[in-house]
Amino acid sequence: HRDTQETLAVLDRLDLDTDKPSEEELARKFGFEDDYFSGNLSWWQKTKPKLWSLFDEPYSSQAAKVIGVISVFFICVSILSFCLKTHPDMRVPVIENVTVQTAENTTVWTLDKKATNAHEAFFYIECVCNTWFTFEILIRLIASPNKFMFLKASVNMIDFIATLSFYVDILLQKFASHLENADILEFFSIIRIMRLFKLTRHSSGLKILIQTFRASAKELTLLVFFLVLGIVIFASLVYYAERIQANPHNDFNSIPLGLWWALVTMTTVGYGDMAPKTYVGMFVGALCALAGVLTIALPVPVIVSNFAMYYSHTQARAKLPKKRRRVLPVEHVRVGPVVSPPKRGGGPNDMNRGPGPKMGNDAPNSTTNGTSKGSDRPSNKITGF
Repeated sequence: HRDTQETLAVLDRLDLDTDKPSEEELARKFGFEDDYFSGNLSWWQKTKPKLWSLFDEPYSSQAAKVIGVISVFFICVSILSFCLKTHPDMRVPVIENVTVQTAENTTVWTLDKKATNAHEAFFYIECVCNTWFTFEILIRLIASPNKFMFLKASVNMIDFIATLSFYVDILLQKFASHLENADILEFFSIIRIMRLFKLTRHSSGLKILIQTFRASAKELTLLVFFLVLGIVIFASLVYYAERIQANPHNDFNSIPLGLWWALVTMTTVGYGDMAPKTYVGMFVGALCALAGVLTIALPVPVIVSNFAMYYSHTQARAKLPKKRRRVLPVEHVRVGPVVSPPKRGGGPNDMNRGPGPKMGNDAPNSTTNGTSKGSDRPSNKITGF
Protein backbone atom coordinates (compact mmCIF):
# COMPACT_ATOMS: atom_id res chain seq x y z
CA HIS A 1 0.00 0.00 0.00
CA ARG A 2 2.83 2.39 0.84
CA ASP A 3 4.59 1.57 -2.43
CA THR A 4 1.40 2.31 -4.32
CA GLN A 5 1.03 5.63 -2.50
CA GLU A 6 4.58 6.58 -3.50
CA THR A 7 3.89 5.64 -7.11
CA LEU A 8 0.72 7.73 -7.21
CA ALA A 9 2.60 10.67 -5.68
CA VAL A 10 5.18 10.41 -8.49
CA LEU A 11 2.41 10.37 -11.10
CA ASP A 12 0.92 13.49 -9.52
CA ARG A 13 4.25 15.26 -9.90
CA LEU A 14 4.47 14.20 -13.55
CA ASP A 15 1.15 15.98 -14.22
CA LEU A 16 -0.32 13.34 -16.52
CA ASP A 17 -3.90 14.62 -16.28
CA THR A 18 -5.54 15.14 -19.64
CA ASP A 19 -8.69 16.76 -18.23
CA LYS A 20 -9.27 20.48 -18.28
CA PRO A 21 -8.49 22.00 -14.85
CA SER A 22 -11.21 23.98 -13.11
CA GLU A 23 -10.97 27.73 -12.48
CA GLU A 24 -10.51 27.12 -8.77
CA GLU A 25 -7.56 24.79 -9.42
CA LEU A 26 -5.97 27.35 -11.73
CA ALA A 27 -6.40 30.11 -9.16
CA ARG A 28 -4.80 27.91 -6.48
CA LYS A 29 -1.95 27.03 -8.83
CA PHE A 30 -1.14 30.66 -9.62
CA GLY A 31 -1.49 31.81 -6.02
CA PHE A 32 -4.45 34.20 -6.23
CA GLU A 33 -7.22 32.05 -4.82
CA ASP A 34 -8.13 34.83 -2.35
CA ASP A 35 -8.91 37.21 -5.20
CA TYR A 36 -10.79 34.43 -6.96
CA PHE A 37 -13.12 33.73 -4.03
CA SER A 38 -13.65 37.45 -3.41
CA GLY A 39 -14.32 38.10 -7.11
CA ASN A 40 -11.60 40.74 -7.49
CA LEU A 41 -9.59 39.14 -10.28
CA SER A 42 -7.80 41.60 -12.55
CA TRP A 43 -7.54 41.32 -16.31
CA TRP A 44 -4.03 39.88 -16.11
CA GLN A 45 -5.03 37.38 -13.43
CA LYS A 46 -7.77 36.10 -15.72
CA THR A 47 -5.55 36.03 -18.83
CA LYS A 48 -2.38 34.52 -17.32
CA PRO A 49 -3.84 31.03 -16.54
CA LYS A 50 -5.43 30.92 -19.98
CA LEU A 51 -2.10 31.67 -21.68
CA TRP A 52 -0.35 29.06 -19.56
CA SER A 53 -2.95 26.40 -20.33
CA LEU A 54 -2.88 27.34 -24.00
CA PHE A 55 0.89 26.91 -24.44
CA ASP A 56 1.88 24.41 -21.72
CA GLU A 57 -1.10 22.06 -21.29
CA PRO A 58 -1.96 20.63 -24.72
CA TYR A 59 -5.02 18.70 -23.47
CA SER A 60 -6.70 21.58 -21.64
CA SER A 61 -8.77 22.80 -24.64
CA GLN A 62 -9.17 22.50 -28.39
CA ALA A 63 -7.12 25.67 -28.96
CA ALA A 64 -4.34 24.23 -26.79
CA LYS A 65 -4.37 21.07 -28.90
CA VAL A 66 -3.95 23.21 -32.04
CA ILE A 67 -1.01 25.06 -30.44
CA GLY A 68 0.47 21.71 -29.45
CA VAL A 69 0.20 20.37 -33.00
CA ILE A 70 1.87 23.53 -34.34
CA SER A 71 4.69 23.18 -31.80
CA VAL A 72 5.26 19.52 -32.69
CA PHE A 73 5.23 20.43 -36.39
CA PHE A 74 7.94 23.05 -35.99
CA ILE A 75 10.02 20.69 -33.84
CA CYS A 76 9.88 17.99 -36.53
CA VAL A 77 10.66 20.48 -39.31
CA SER A 78 13.61 21.88 -37.35
CA ILE A 79 15.09 18.43 -36.68
CA LEU A 80 14.53 17.36 -40.30
CA SER A 81 16.21 20.53 -41.59
CA PHE A 82 19.12 20.05 -39.19
CA CYS A 83 19.70 16.53 -40.54
CA LEU A 84 19.12 17.18 -44.25
CA LYS A 85 21.44 20.17 -44.52
CA THR A 86 24.41 17.85 -43.90
CA HIS A 87 23.60 15.67 -46.92
CA PRO A 88 26.07 16.19 -49.82
CA ASP A 89 23.26 16.69 -52.35
CA MET A 90 21.80 19.46 -50.18
CA ARG A 91 25.02 21.48 -49.96
CA VAL A 92 26.33 24.17 -52.28
CA PRO A 93 30.07 24.27 -53.12
CA VAL A 94 32.07 27.45 -52.48
CA ILE A 95 34.07 28.20 -55.66
CA GLU A 96 37.05 30.56 -55.81
CA ASN A 97 39.55 31.58 -58.45
CA VAL A 98 43.05 30.19 -57.92
CA THR A 99 46.26 31.13 -59.73
CA VAL A 100 48.15 28.05 -60.96
CA GLN A 101 51.71 27.85 -62.29
CA THR A 102 51.91 25.73 -65.44
CA ALA A 103 54.85 23.73 -66.81
CA GLU A 104 55.62 26.49 -69.32
CA ASN A 105 56.18 28.95 -66.45
CA THR A 106 52.93 30.72 -67.16
CA THR A 107 50.11 31.54 -64.75
CA VAL A 108 46.51 30.66 -65.43
CA TRP A 109 43.27 31.06 -63.51
CA THR A 110 41.29 28.04 -62.46
CA LEU A 111 38.26 27.31 -60.31
CA ASP A 112 38.69 25.42 -57.06
CA LYS A 113 36.07 24.12 -54.63
CA LYS A 114 37.08 25.55 -51.28
CA ALA A 115 34.26 24.22 -49.11
CA THR A 116 30.56 23.41 -49.10
CA ASN A 117 27.78 25.25 -47.34
CA ALA A 118 24.21 24.27 -46.65
CA HIS A 119 21.60 25.46 -49.10
CA GLU A 120 20.19 28.88 -48.41
CA ALA A 121 16.67 27.50 -48.04
CA PHE A 122 17.62 25.75 -44.80
CA PHE A 123 18.57 29.07 -43.26
CA TYR A 124 15.11 30.52 -43.91
CA ILE A 125 13.45 27.35 -42.58
CA GLU A 126 15.45 27.62 -39.36
CA CYS A 127 14.59 31.31 -39.08
CA VAL A 128 10.87 30.54 -39.25
CA CYS A 129 11.15 27.64 -36.77
CA ASN A 130 13.25 29.56 -34.26
CA THR A 131 10.91 32.54 -34.49
CA TRP A 132 8.11 30.27 -33.30
CA PHE A 133 10.33 28.73 -30.59
CA THR A 134 11.32 32.20 -29.33
CA PHE A 135 7.71 33.38 -29.27
CA GLU A 136 6.56 30.20 -27.51
CA ILE A 137 9.20 30.21 -24.80
CA LEU A 138 8.70 33.91 -24.06
CA ILE A 139 4.94 33.45 -23.67
CA ARG A 140 5.44 30.43 -21.41
CA LEU A 141 8.01 32.33 -19.32
CA ILE A 142 5.73 35.34 -18.87
CA ALA A 143 2.66 33.23 -18.05
CA SER A 144 4.42 30.64 -15.84
CA PRO A 145 3.12 30.28 -12.25
CA ASN A 146 6.66 30.11 -10.85
CA LYS A 147 9.43 31.55 -13.03
CA PHE A 148 12.22 30.00 -10.94
CA MET A 149 10.77 26.51 -11.27
CA PHE A 150 10.16 27.17 -14.96
CA LEU A 151 13.80 28.08 -15.59
CA LYS A 152 14.97 25.19 -13.43
CA ALA A 153 13.17 22.54 -15.50
CA SER A 154 15.58 20.56 -17.69
CA VAL A 155 13.33 20.64 -20.77
CA ASN A 156 13.05 24.43 -20.60
CA MET A 157 16.81 24.77 -20.15
CA ILE A 158 17.35 22.70 -23.29
CA ASP A 159 14.85 24.88 -25.15
CA PHE A 160 16.61 28.06 -24.01
CA ILE A 161 20.06 26.81 -25.00
CA ALA A 162 18.86 25.43 -28.36
CA THR A 163 17.15 28.70 -29.26
CA LEU A 164 20.14 30.74 -28.09
CA SER A 165 22.54 28.59 -30.13
CA PHE A 166 20.72 29.63 -33.32
CA TYR A 167 21.32 33.33 -32.67
CA VAL A 168 24.91 32.68 -31.60
CA ASP A 169 25.45 30.77 -34.85
CA ILE A 170 24.18 33.74 -36.85
CA LEU A 171 26.57 36.10 -35.04
CA LEU A 172 29.50 33.74 -35.61
CA GLN A 173 28.75 33.48 -39.32
CA LYS A 174 28.66 37.26 -39.57
CA PHE A 175 31.61 38.28 -37.41
CA ALA A 176 33.81 35.16 -37.08
CA SER A 177 33.54 33.51 -40.48
CA HIS A 178 37.11 34.53 -41.34
CA LEU A 179 38.55 32.43 -38.51
CA GLU A 180 40.13 29.12 -39.45
CA ASN A 181 38.45 27.15 -36.67
CA ALA A 182 35.04 28.77 -37.04
CA ASP A 183 33.55 25.49 -38.30
CA ILE A 184 34.33 23.82 -34.99
CA LEU A 185 31.96 26.22 -33.25
CA GLU A 186 29.10 24.82 -35.34
CA PHE A 187 29.45 21.60 -33.37
CA PHE A 188 27.68 23.24 -30.45
CA SER A 189 24.57 23.55 -32.58
CA ILE A 190 24.06 19.84 -31.90
CA ILE A 191 22.09 21.00 -28.86
CA ARG A 192 19.21 21.73 -31.25
CA ILE A 193 18.62 18.02 -31.66
CA MET A 194 17.78 17.94 -27.95
CA ARG A 195 14.52 19.70 -28.76
CA LEU A 196 13.06 16.24 -29.15
CA PHE A 197 12.73 16.20 -25.36
CA LYS A 198 10.12 18.93 -25.71
CA LEU A 199 7.79 16.22 -26.92
CA THR A 200 7.48 15.06 -23.31
CA ARG A 201 4.85 17.78 -22.84
CA HIS A 202 2.73 16.10 -25.50
CA SER A 203 3.35 12.44 -24.67
CA SER A 204 2.72 10.81 -21.31
CA GLY A 205 4.69 7.75 -22.46
CA LEU A 206 7.91 9.77 -22.68
CA LYS A 207 7.32 11.14 -19.19
CA ILE A 208 6.88 7.62 -17.87
CA LEU A 209 10.03 6.47 -19.68
CA ILE A 210 12.13 9.28 -18.18
CA GLN A 211 10.67 8.61 -14.73
CA THR A 212 11.51 4.92 -15.17
CA PHE A 213 15.16 5.77 -15.71
CA ARG A 214 15.09 8.01 -12.65
CA ALA A 215 13.53 5.31 -10.49
CA SER A 216 16.00 2.74 -11.86
CA ALA A 217 19.10 4.85 -11.25
CA LYS A 218 20.55 2.34 -8.80
CA GLU A 219 20.06 -0.56 -11.21
CA LEU A 220 21.58 1.42 -14.08
CA THR A 221 24.56 2.38 -11.92
CA LEU A 222 24.99 -1.26 -10.95
CA LEU A 223 24.83 -2.28 -14.62
CA VAL A 224 27.50 0.25 -15.62
CA PHE A 225 29.70 -0.84 -12.71
CA PHE A 226 29.49 -4.50 -13.72
CA LEU A 227 30.21 -3.63 -17.35
CA VAL A 228 33.25 -1.53 -16.48
CA LEU A 229 34.55 -4.29 -14.23
CA GLY A 230 34.14 -6.92 -16.93
CA ILE A 231 35.59 -4.70 -19.65
CA VAL A 232 38.80 -4.08 -17.72
CA ILE A 233 39.21 -7.75 -16.77
CA PHE A 234 38.60 -9.21 -20.24
CA ALA A 235 40.64 -6.52 -22.01
CA SER A 236 43.62 -7.44 -19.88
CA LEU A 237 43.06 -11.17 -20.37
CA VAL A 238 42.74 -10.99 -24.16
CA TYR A 239 45.84 -8.77 -24.41
CA TYR A 240 48.03 -11.36 -22.73
CA ALA A 241 46.19 -14.32 -24.32
CA GLU A 242 47.00 -13.08 -27.83
CA ARG A 243 50.68 -12.83 -26.95
CA ILE A 244 51.06 -16.44 -25.78
CA GLN A 245 51.18 -17.92 -29.29
CA ALA A 246 52.77 -16.63 -32.47
CA ASN A 247 50.31 -14.13 -33.89
CA PRO A 248 51.55 -11.92 -36.74
CA HIS A 249 48.09 -10.34 -37.22
CA ASN A 250 47.55 -9.37 -33.61
CA ASP A 251 44.84 -6.72 -33.22
CA PHE A 252 45.45 -6.21 -29.51
CA ASN A 253 48.63 -4.16 -29.33
CA SER A 254 47.66 -2.60 -25.99
CA ILE A 255 45.12 -2.98 -23.24
CA PRO A 256 43.32 0.33 -24.13
CA LEU A 257 42.60 -1.16 -27.57
CA GLY A 258 41.26 -4.24 -25.83
CA LEU A 259 38.82 -2.07 -23.85
CA TRP A 260 36.94 -1.23 -27.04
CA TRP A 261 36.78 -4.90 -28.05
CA ALA A 262 35.57 -5.94 -24.58
CA LEU A 263 32.85 -3.26 -24.60
CA VAL A 264 31.58 -4.30 -28.03
CA THR A 265 31.67 -7.98 -27.09
CA MET A 266 29.96 -7.66 -23.70
CA THR A 267 27.14 -5.57 -25.16
CA THR A 268 26.68 -8.25 -27.90
CA VAL A 269 27.23 -5.70 -30.68
CA GLY A 270 30.22 -7.39 -32.31
CA TYR A 271 31.52 -5.02 -34.99
CA GLY A 272 34.22 -7.48 -36.00
CA ASP A 273 36.88 -4.79 -36.41
CA MET A 274 38.95 -6.56 -33.74
CA ALA A 275 38.95 -10.29 -33.13
CA PRO A 276 41.22 -12.76 -31.32
CA LYS A 277 43.26 -15.06 -33.57
CA THR A 278 44.64 -17.57 -31.08
CA TYR A 279 42.76 -20.39 -29.36
CA VAL A 280 43.37 -18.93 -25.92
CA GLY A 281 42.13 -15.56 -27.13
CA MET A 282 39.00 -17.17 -28.59
CA PHE A 283 38.33 -18.86 -25.27
CA VAL A 284 38.63 -15.50 -23.49
CA GLY A 285 36.31 -14.00 -26.09
CA ALA A 286 33.70 -16.68 -25.47
CA LEU A 287 33.84 -16.05 -21.73
CA CYS A 288 33.55 -12.31 -22.37
CA ALA A 289 30.41 -12.76 -24.50
CA LEU A 290 28.75 -15.05 -21.92
CA ALA A 291 29.62 -12.71 -19.06
CA GLY A 292 28.19 -9.77 -21.02
CA VAL A 293 24.88 -11.54 -21.63
CA LEU A 294 24.51 -12.38 -17.93
CA THR A 295 25.62 -8.93 -16.77
CA ILE A 296 23.09 -7.12 -18.94
CA ALA A 297 20.27 -9.59 -18.39
CA LEU A 298 20.27 -9.37 -14.59
CA PRO A 299 19.35 -5.67 -13.96
CA VAL A 300 17.12 -5.26 -17.04
CA PRO A 301 14.00 -7.01 -15.58
CA VAL A 302 13.99 -4.52 -12.69
CA ILE A 303 13.93 -1.61 -15.13
CA VAL A 304 11.18 -3.28 -17.18
CA SER A 305 9.10 -3.92 -14.06
CA ASN A 306 9.40 -0.27 -13.04
CA PHE A 307 8.16 0.84 -16.44
CA ALA A 308 5.27 -1.65 -16.32
CA MET A 309 4.36 -0.45 -12.82
CA TYR A 310 4.22 3.23 -13.79
CA TYR A 311 2.41 2.49 -17.03
CA SER A 312 -0.23 0.29 -15.40
CA HIS A 313 -0.86 2.85 -12.67
CA THR A 314 -1.18 5.56 -15.29
CA GLN A 315 -3.72 3.57 -17.27
CA ALA A 316 -5.75 2.76 -14.15
CA ARG A 317 -5.56 6.34 -12.92
CA ALA A 318 -6.79 7.71 -16.24
CA LYS A 319 -10.02 5.71 -15.88
CA LEU A 320 -10.86 7.25 -12.52
CA PRO A 321 -12.78 10.51 -12.10
CA LYS A 322 -10.45 13.40 -11.49
CA LYS A 323 -11.74 14.04 -7.96
CA ARG A 324 -10.83 10.51 -6.92
CA ARG A 325 -7.24 10.66 -8.20
CA ARG A 326 -5.87 12.42 -5.14
CA VAL A 327 -3.34 10.59 -3.01
CA LEU A 328 -4.67 9.85 0.44
CA PRO A 329 -2.31 10.10 3.41
CA VAL A 330 -1.01 6.82 4.73
CA GLU A 331 -2.76 5.95 7.99
CA HIS A 332 -0.60 4.77 10.84
CA VAL A 333 -1.55 1.71 12.86
CA ARG A 334 -3.40 2.75 15.99
CA VAL A 335 -2.28 0.99 19.15
CA GLY A 336 -4.87 1.03 21.95
CA PRO A 337 -4.37 0.39 25.67
CA VAL A 338 -3.51 -3.16 26.59
CA VAL A 339 -6.28 -4.76 28.69
CA SER A 340 -5.40 -7.86 30.63
CA PRO A 341 -8.00 -10.62 30.25
CA PRO A 342 -10.09 -11.32 33.32
CA LYS A 343 -9.62 -14.61 35.07
CA ARG A 344 -12.17 -17.36 35.09
CA GLY A 345 -12.89 -19.20 38.24
CA GLY A 346 -12.54 -22.94 38.72
CA GLY A 347 -9.78 -23.29 36.12
CA PRO A 348 -6.56 -25.12 36.80
CA ASN A 349 -4.46 -22.14 35.71
CA ASP A 350 -5.89 -19.65 38.14
CA MET A 351 -2.64 -19.48 40.05
CA ASN A 352 -0.79 -18.38 36.87
CA ARG A 353 -3.05 -15.44 36.08
CA GLY A 354 -2.47 -11.92 37.32
CA PRO A 355 -4.70 -10.21 39.80
CA GLY A 356 -8.08 -9.16 38.53
CA PRO A 357 -11.75 -9.04 39.35
CA LYS A 358 -13.10 -12.35 40.56
CA MET A 359 -15.71 -13.89 38.33
CA GLY A 360 -17.19 -17.31 37.69
CA ASN A 361 -17.66 -19.34 40.94
CA ASP A 362 -17.30 -16.24 43.15
CA ALA A 363 -20.33 -14.60 41.53
CA PRO A 364 -23.43 -15.49 43.49
CA ASN A 365 -25.86 -15.46 40.58
CA SER A 366 -23.83 -16.97 37.80
CA THR A 367 -22.62 -20.33 36.70
CA THR A 368 -19.35 -21.30 35.19
CA ASN A 369 -20.69 -21.13 31.64
CA GLY A 370 -21.71 -17.49 32.00
CA THR A 371 -25.51 -17.89 32.33
CA SER A 372 -27.56 -16.76 35.30
CA LYS A 373 -29.48 -19.16 37.46
CA GLY A 374 -33.11 -19.55 36.65
CA SER A 375 -32.71 -18.00 33.25
CA ASP A 376 -31.40 -19.22 29.88
CA ARG A 377 -30.34 -15.69 28.90
CA PRO A 378 -26.56 -15.19 28.87
CA SER A 379 -25.08 -12.89 31.42
CA ASN A 380 -23.56 -9.52 30.40
CA LYS A 381 -20.41 -10.29 32.31
CA ILE A 382 -17.21 -11.13 30.42
CA THR A 383 -16.33 -14.73 31.03
CA GLY A 384 -13.02 -14.92 29.19
CA PHE A 385 -11.23 -14.65 25.85
